[in-house]
Amino acid sequence: MNFDLPQELAALQEKVRRFIAEKIIPLERDARQTPHGPTEDFRRELIAKAKAAGLLSPHVSKEFGGLGLDHRSKAVIFEEAGYSLLGPVALNIFAPDEGNMHMMEEIATPAQKERWLRPLAAGETRSCFCMTEPHPGAGSDPSMLQTTAIQDGDHYVINGRKWFITGANGAAFAIIMAKLEDGRATMFLSDTDRPGFVVERSMDTLDICFPGGHGVVRFDDLRVPASDILGELGEGFKYAQVRLSPARLTHCMRWLGAARRAHDIATDYARRRQAFGKTLGSHEGVGFMLADNEMDIHSARLAIWHTAWVLDKGSLALHESSVAKVIAAEAAWRIVDRCVQILGGQGVTRETVVARIFADMRAFRIYDGPSEVHRWSIAKRVIKGIRRDY
Repeated sequence: MNFDLPQELAALQEKVRRFIAEKIIPLERDARQTPHGPTEDFRRELIAKAKAAGLLSPHVSKEFGGLGLDHRSKAVIFEEAGYSLLGPVALNIFAPDEGNMHMMEEIATPAQKERWLRPLAAGETRSCFCMTEPHPGAGSDPSMLQTTAIQDGDHYVINGRKWFITGANGAAFAIIMAKLEDGRATMFLSDTDRPGFVVERSMDTLDICFPGGHGVVRFDDLRVPASDILGELGEGFKYAQVRLSPARLTHCMRWLGAARRAHDIATDYARRRQAFGKTLGSHEGVGFMLADNEMDIHSARLAIWHTAWVLDKGSLALHESSVAKVIAAEAAWRIVDRCVQILGGQGVTRETVVARIFADMRAFRIYDGPSEVHRWSIAKRVIKGIRRDY
């Protein structure tokens, strides 16, 4: 297996790396970064910088203004963007918009793409994906879906409640998962300014990097035309698989970049800081933590690149993406936790970005499937002897 980067991709990697260092990192202390993500004017300013640099929406096809990167190329570029928590926002590759764009390119009608995807890919709008529900609704188990969509002529009337909906506050449109009268799950597209679409509140969370934060959304007789069904009736869970593995993997890519940033900061500190007559890094306790970080970064990157390779072959990569998600999420968490420890008092302050990465990183082991659910899924495939692509 050849790990050399093609010349064009290596050049793009360096371009993104410089862009993040020179244009984005200097803005990390901007006051417009709020407890519920960057403000809309700040997001648009970041988007404009990436657009001027020719780096906006690199994952989207050239038809919709992107660079048309394959999954393996995204693994390289998304990691570089994730080196700053604002980087994915600037490049328009943050969740949930990145995953929504990918899914809409795959299954939306031409009219739906022009109405919703094109402005989303241009960074002019934001979106949200309404799936997770309060008890007794769907969470890690999507079969518990409670939100209903009842046909009324050429419309569907949607009722239900969702929470932990990333980007809900300020989103221009939503992709809504609801069940029909016969229980089949279906995806619907809806503008958020329609009567019956209610953002009840924003939730206070550890992470603050997502534009629009995380919201609680309610549907009160929300009427959606049949023309706004995304894909086919009753195929919602099937289409979710189209979104699932790529979106799960791009999380891994971005957070690996953030973990690498924390590691670089801790390494620099360990080189300079003196204790007991020598630098921190000269002490085995600290040196071993840096060594463990290097190994975790390496293993996570290999798992990500391998899964990207499987996706590029045309597979859904359900098994491989579960493996990569657990490896990357737990490795990234260990890396950042060690970095906090190495920095000591500095690590628990806002003197460096590491404490911020630490707080934002914790949720990564939960969203897009908790590690425990992925292990359960992996184990089921192992027991059944399902073939893997390696």
